[in-house]
Amino acid sequence: MSGPDGADPASGSSRTHLVHSSSDGGEFASLRRPATRRRERYAFGKSLRRQVPRSALARWTAPADRLDPVEQVMKIHEGRLDRLIPIRVGRMVASPYGFLRGTAAIMATDFAQLPATGITPVICGDSHLGNFGFYASPERELVFDLNDFDEAHPGAWEWDLRRLVASVWVAGRHNGASESSCKSAVLGCVEAYRVQLVGLAEQPLLSRSYECLDLDRLRLKTTKTTLRKEIKRAAKKARGRTSDRALPRFTEGSGGTRCITEEPPLITRPSDGEYEQIAEALDAYLETLPPHWARILGGYRLVDIVHKVVGVGSVGLRAYLALCEGSSPDDVIFLQLKQARRSVVARFVHGDSA
Repeated sequence: MSGPDGADPASGSSRTHLVHSSSDGGEFASLRRPATRRRERYAFGKSLRRQVPRSALARWTAPADRLDPVEQVMKIHEGRLDRLIPIRVGRMVASPYGFLRGTAAIMATDFAQLPATGITPVICGDSHLGNFGFYASPERELVFDLNDFDEAHPGAWEWDLRRLVASVWVAGRHNGASESSCKSAVLGCVEAYRVQLVGLAEQPLLSRSYECLDLDRLRLKTTKTTLRKEIKRAAKKARGRTSDRALPRFTEGSGGTRCITEEPPLITRPSDGEYEQIAEALDAYLETLPPHWARILGGYRLVDIVHKVVGVGSVGLRAYLALCEGSSPDDVIFLQLKQARRSVVARFVHGDSA
């Protein structure tokens, strides 16, 4: 792991060398190596903070050689389905928050020029506010967490935090909040982030790996009445996002035979050739699952596949929805398949900003 490359971190124009010490496996490849003590980790963190003080993370000005954002958006569109690009642009221009959602690459370009400590965990890469929410854990418990990892890659932790707080402020403006309220929300977000990290640093290593924010814990930690009501509303909505409840909304048919309803250009049917390729890929997917899950999912039968436009950043990429039927017509599961491209974070971590 290395720190800054010698430039003044407070200037806001230095780049740090990002070394994947936390992802290359070398440090964690043997039980015979001595563990790094907590006090050593604290000391190391403080030494990095002297090189990259908190104040260095607060400033940003557009450099004179900054890439044109419009040109960057056009480059982002390369390799996507041409017929869907107007939909993506339409969702981006609808609001500043919509633009932020669709431009993780632009923020990554800007972040790559900013000071960073050099600590490189696996980051989300697209940790804007809209990518947090409720979803069911493998144990079917409702938890609150990140739910989009298309851009995940080893990178600077500062990038995730910067994108998150920027999205909090922009979302606040979008919802009509005052600038002072937006500032308070951002400060609260950063404070919660800091408090959570301090708490995790004091926990045993095994406890950290089981850390999650489930619904009951979220209720206990929330004191504001309005926020408790919002949590209740969001949780109720999340519980309704199940395959069986989606069945009448997304499908049509009679006589026990169902198919997913087309809604061009947002939901369209693939060609016969594409259908077969996706079906083969789903069969191959079963082989990647733990045996007990493969046995359960393998009991379903593929009924239909459509291409479905999702989100903002993913519009134009291949995204499919597969309907599978189990032991009865109302025993169904929807599977989503999304095209994977190289993370925008990876381009900058590996020095390829093109």
